[in-house]
Amino acid sequence: MDDPRFMFATGVENSNPTVDGRRVDELEKCGHYRHWRTDFALVREMGIRFLRYGPPLHRTWTGPDSHDWDFADTTFAELRCLDIIPIVDLCHFGVPDWVGNFQNPDFPKLFAGYARAFAQRFPWIQLYTPVNEMYICARFSALYGWWNEQLATDRAFVNALKHIVQANVLAMEAILQVRPDAIFIQSESSEYFHAENPAAIGPAELMNSKRFLSLDLNYGRRVDSEMYEYLMDNGMKRDDYHFFMGRSLKQHCIMGSDYYITNEHRVSADGDTRASGEIFGYAVISRQYHERYRLPVMHTETNLVQGAEGFSAVNWLWKEWANVLRVRNDGVPVLGFTWYSLTDQVDWDSALRCDNGQVNALGLFDLDRRIRPVGQAYKQLIADWREVLPTQSVCLQVPVVLPSEHGQAWKHRRAPGIRESTDAPHNAE
Repeated sequence: MDDPRFMFATGVENSNPTVDGRRVDELEKCGHYRHWRTDFALVREMGIRFLRYGPPLHRTWTGPDSHDWDFADTTFAELRCLDIIPIVDLCHFGVPDWVGNFQNPDFPKLFAGYARAFAQRFPWIQLYTPVNEMYICARFSALYGWWNEQLATDRAFVNALKHIVQANVLAMEAILQVRPDAIFIQSESSEYFHAENPAAIGPAELMNSKRFLSLDLNYGRRVDSEMYEYLMDNGMKRDDYHFFMGRSLKQHCIMGSDYYITNEHRVSADGDTRASGEIFGYAVISRQYHERYRLPVMHTETNLVQGAEGFSAVNWLWKEWANVLRVRNDGVPVLGFTWYSLTDQVDWDSALRCDNGQVNALGLFDLDRRIRPVGQAYKQLIADWREVLPTQSVCLQVPVVLPSEHGQAWKHRRAPGIRESTDAPHNAE
């Protein structure tokens, strides 16, 4: 790209966990298998250049060295034709039946093989989220007992988290062998736990340490002594821990942070939690994560139900955008923003545990592909801001290669990694 742009994005929801042995396939529930051409056209119509998107893992990855690429070949060819830049979401909350679940110790190496095969088949793709929301995936599958293995112990949680993060790290390494200028955007939930009284301070502090575990391991950051004991007490071996500490892939990464109104929690003295609603907000919490990892940031997910009057989602969009501007103006290199997802979702009101067919009005478009008020607002926001941010704010230059530019000789002369602009800070508010 001749001049780097702020990454305005959306996504196509492709969660696929199992619940009580039933596969939940959001691509099916939301109609994407039938309407994918329309969906991609809507992305272009919105003026969006970046799309969080991935093939259905459970349909594509049919065995250790076996793949059904038919749907991926067709859909990614269309994205390339439209010059839409995919941020490829390879594993989103579920694995194929033949893998089992996230307790399987073979999963990390098997998944790295899948990631390598995908990168070899689609060498023009540069941006990846190998495993989406690693912390949430392990928590919902192995600590809350909701998805996949449906276990509810600290030991199962640590085991799932170990395998999930190992899979993410090995997948990054495998992709880099094929595409050395690959960039990885870790879409991870940004959480905070508030103590509701003095007796709850201890449990809240423990939870606020646990929220960082997936990224600490992924980025090779040493955990504190309490978390080290927690990991060792719940089955992680010293060699497992040193596996993470021995990797150094941060220079290829952007820290994606997801924030919803449910991401902050009230903690009681007995350790029970419940939703607190927005207290600190995205600006405060994303800064906490940036100060810990010192990486460029992308706001990779947010949404809110449209509401009876149709404007709750619109107001949330502008609030989140104001938080993004605040963080940038405070010196944090925020590279992108995402309303997730393109269309409404189904049954997320029960965290996918109930098969009620309940449509959740969270999308830029409804399931009939009619634009919602938040879609109109996001389209206008992009039109208003896309030319301003690269030149008038602190920014990093992300060496993203457009699909149409893949293979051109000039890209090989570009320095690898993400480099900082020399533009002077400018208050965008």
